Amino acid sequence: MQFGIFTVGDLTADPVAGTTVSEHERIASMTAIALKAEEVGLDVFATGEHHNPPFVPSSPTTMLGWIAARTERLRLSTATTLITTNDPVKIAEDFAMLQHLSDGRTDLMLGRGNTGPVYPWFGKDIRQGIGLAVENYHLLRRLWRERSVDWEGRFRTPLQGFTATPAPLDDTPPFVWHGSIRSPEIAEQAAFYGDGFFHNNIFWNAEHTRQMVELYRRRFEHYGHGSADQAIVGLGGQVFMAATEAEAKRRFRPYFDDAPVYGHGPSLEEFTDMTPLTVGTPEMVIDKTLSFADYAGDYQRQLFLVDHAGLPLDQVLEQVEMLGRDVVPTLRKEFELRRPAHVPSDPPIHETLVAQGPDSPHRRVQPAESVAVAGTN
Repeated sequence: MQFGIFTVGDLTADPVAGTTVSEHERIASMTAIALKAEEVGLDVFATGEHHNPPFVPSSPTTMLGWIAARTERLRLSTATTLITTNDPVKIAEDFAMLQHLSDGRTDLMLGRGNTGPVYPWFGKDIRQGIGLAVENYHLLRRLWRERSVDWEGRFRTPLQGFTATPAPLDDTPPFVWHGSIRSPEIAEQAAFYGDGFFHNNIFWNAEHTRQMVELYRRRFEHYGHGSADQAIVGLGGQVFMAATEAEAKRRFRPYFDDAPVYGHGPSLEEFTDMTPLTVGTPEMVIDKTLSFADYAGDYQRQLFLVDHAGLPLDQVLEQVEMLGRDVVPTLRKEFELRRPAHVPSDPPIHETLVAQGPDSPHRRVQPAESVAVAGTN
């Protein structure tokens, strides 16, 4: 199972210190967190993509390329690549380049984003979000799998004999996750292609998460990619740890209470009861994270959010250290003890996809069963 960190890259005032870091300092802190993740033995670093204040990561592949040059093992991903407002041609070329620079340590998570004004900034209409996600991804698959592409669709100018460069490393496109918190059409899309489904459940209760993941699993099996429990699932989580629960709550409460995304709403205690947020000891994080599989099934990737709401870098690095030292080793052992032998322990990586050969399902533009994706009409 893969464990890692994801960041949304928010630039939020520290409510305790009363200061706000600069954009340069925030970007530097994100790269420092990634390097720390590799140092302590985590598997994945993922960054969001945003084009509006108060966020800074507008160019994920630039950041991940920098991290690739300074790491050897860490897998580099995105917490969202905007499939709706980015041109599929640019996504194809940027991530193929990152594949080469990282020697295959690259995958990506596609999503529609949650900021409405971004759509017109890039000449798009948010009311067409699902249609854009479906059409753009099918074009992206062709660009990664065909050397000459003729294309005509609803949302971009036609292509005639177009070749994306560079080609994917070893002619093997990166593995794709489809991220969604509320859209069944995206779960359906992930299932149709046999891709991964990432439910970033950090704001959602267990019942909602179960419903979305079960939909993806059922449809994954329907399309002939394997049994429902073999579907490739990733989940989010939020943690803040200290030696005691009381200390963790004392230190984190000011950041929680003032956070733009959930401050001034439910109390810290209510939010930890309702969602995957864990504020307490490493043992509490282990127990709660293990419970995710009780309602989502055995899954393959767990990413934690630890660097938001204005938390200072030294505290974030402390959290990463504790994850690597006190939490993840136990989670690896316990998750694998409960996992049935026929269920994949890890999501596909470049080496395993290459080994499947040129005729593998991953190399196909479209799965063998040509069924329209729900929600495309």
